[in-house]
Amino acid sequence: MEKIWLKRYPKGCPETIDPAHYDSLLSLFEKSFADYAQLPAFKNMGVTLSYAELDQATKKVASYINNDLGLKPGAKVAVMMPNLLQTPVSILGILRAGCVVVNVNPLYTARELEHQLNDSEADAIFILANFAHTLEKALGKTNVKHIVVTQVGDMVGGLKKHLVNFVVKHIKKMVPSFELPNPIAFTDVLKNGDASRYTRPEITLDDLAFLQYTGGTTGVSKGAMLTHGNMVGNLEQVSGCLDNILDKGKEIVVTALPLYHIFALTANCLTFMKYGGLNLLITNPRDMKGFVKELNDNKFTVMTGVNTLFNGLLNTDGFADVDFSNLKMSLGGGMAVQRPVAERWQKVTGTRLVEGYGLTECAPLVTVCPYDLEGYNGSIGLPAPSTDIKLMLEDGQEAPAGEPGELWVKGPQVMKGYYNRPDATAECLRDGWFATGDIATYDDQGFFYIVDRKKDMILVSGFNVFPNEIEEVVASMDGVLEVAAVGVPHDVSGEQVKLFVVKKDAAISEQDIIKHCRENLTNYKVPKLVEFREELPKTNVGKILRRALKDE
Repeated sequence: MEKIWLKRYPKGCPETIDPAHYDSLLSLFEKSFADYAQLPAFKNMGVTLSYAELDQATKKVASYINNDLGLKPGAKVAVMMPNLLQTPVSILGILRAGCVVVNVNPLYTARELEHQLNDSEADAIFILANFAHTLEKALGKTNVKHIVVTQVGDMVGGLKKHLVNFVVKHIKKMVPSFELPNPIAFTDVLKNGDASRYTRPEITLDDLAFLQYTGGTTGVSKGAMLTHGNMVGNLEQVSGCLDNILDKGKEIVVTALPLYHIFALTANCLTFMKYGGLNLLITNPRDMKGFVKELNDNKFTVMTGVNTLFNGLLNTDGFADVDFSNLKMSLGGGMAVQRPVAERWQKVTGTRLVEGYGLTECAPLVTVCPYDLEGYNGSIGLPAPSTDIKLMLEDGQEAPAGEPGELWVKGPQVMKGYYNRPDATAECLRDGWFATGDIATYDDQGFFYIVDRKKDMILVSGFNVFPNEIEEVVASMDGVLEVAAVGVPHDVSGEQVKLFVVKKDAAISEQDIIKHCRENLTNYKVPKLVEFREELPKTNVGKILRRALKDE
C-alpha cells in the first residue's frame, strides 16, 4: 500500500523514527531522572513523588528484588494493583532489576489469576492487600515464591499513612482477611532495599520488558512478549506524533485508566515520564464526584480515557464547571469513541477528543488522529511514523482502495510473539506483519476506519472479552446444555455480554447463571443478559453460529 497518509501528517511529524534511540527503557528512565530530578513525576491522594524520589524508590525495589529475593534478570514479576504511587514504583523497580513485568488486573478471580501466574511462570508478585484474598485461593496451584503486599496508604507517609490504612481496612472493610506464606511488606522493601547495592543489569532492546496479557485475536488469555525495543520504538512513535504540542517538564496528564492496561502504561506512565511530565493517578475513576474534585484541584493539560469514561464525566454534576483553560489534548482509545460523546466533549471542554487505535501486541500505538484535526471525523487516524499498514482479503491479496480488509501492521512496536505459544504466534505473525483481526477501510487522505472485527471478540469499556472463556464457565454448570456468548450494543460500555442458553435443568434461572459468572469472572466479563432457547443455530458440523445470534 502506498503511504498516502504521509502527505497528511501535521507539520513536524517525521515519516520515520529511530527505534534504537535508547538502548533500553532503563536508559530512558535514567535520562528523565537526571533531567527532571526536582520536578513532580506522580501524584496520588494528595502526595507527590519527584523524579529524584522516584529514582531512589525504584532503585530500592530493584536492589531488593536482585539482592534480597535473589531474582536474576529475566525473572517474571507480577504486579496486581490499581493506580497508586506504589504501582509505578513497583513497575519501574522491576524493570530496573532487569526483570519482566507481568501486569495483572486486580479484579481478576482466583481462576483468572491462577492462569496468568502459571502461564507467565511468575516467580514473585507485588499485590495490594485488598486483593490478597484472591491470591490466597490461587497460590497453591502456582510457582510464585515471593509475595510483596502493600496497603493503600503505604506511600502517603507520616500519620496519614496509618490513618488511611486503618480506614480502608476497618471502617470501609475493603480488605478481606487473608493468609499468605511469608508475605513481605512493601514498606519493608523500601526500608531494606539498599539503593547503594543496586547494580544496573545489562539489558538490550531484544530483552523482554513486559508480558502483557490479552486474548489476542482468538482464544484464551495469552502473554504478548513486549521487548524493551518494542516499548522504546513505540514511545519514539508517540513522540513523533505529539512532539509539537507537548512541552518538556510542563505537562500534567490525568491518568484514570489503570496502569496495568497497555494504553495507560504507554500513553500516560511512560510517555509523560519521557517528557518530564506529571501523572495524576486516579485510583477510583468510578467515583465520578471524587474524580471531578481531583480535576478541580489540578491544572491538567492532557487527558486520556475510553469513551465510557468521557461520557461518564460529561454526565457528572460539576464537570462542566471545571477549569479547562490548560487542557490542550484529550485522547480516546481502547474502544471506539462515539460521535455524540466527542462532539459534546469538544463543546464542554473547548478541546478536541481525538481517537487513537492500538493493540496490546503493538505496545500499543498503531494509528492516531493528528493533533491539527478540526474535530471528530470518525476515523482511528493516521498510521504512526515507521508504521506500515496493509488491508488483506481472505484470498491473501491486498484489498483495493475503498474496500474493507483485515488490518495488518508492521513496525518496531509489533511484539516478539505470544509467550510459550508458537502456534498462536504463527497464526497472527507472518514475516513481521501482525494480523489484527480488525476489518478496516481507508480514505484518500490515509485516514483509517474500523468497520468490524474479524473474530467474535466482545469489547466492553475498552476491555477484550472472549466468548470461549465465558462459555466454558457457564457450560460448567450442571443445568446448562449449550451456551453461546455474543456482544450486543450498549450506550455506556460500547458492548455488553449476552448469553444464549439451552437448559437441561428446567429449574435453572437467569439469576443462577449470572451468580455463577460473578464467582468466576471479572465484573466486565459477567453477562448482563441471558436468553433461554430450545436450540442454538449451528453449522453442518455442529459448531454454534455466534454470528447468526449476533445478527438477530
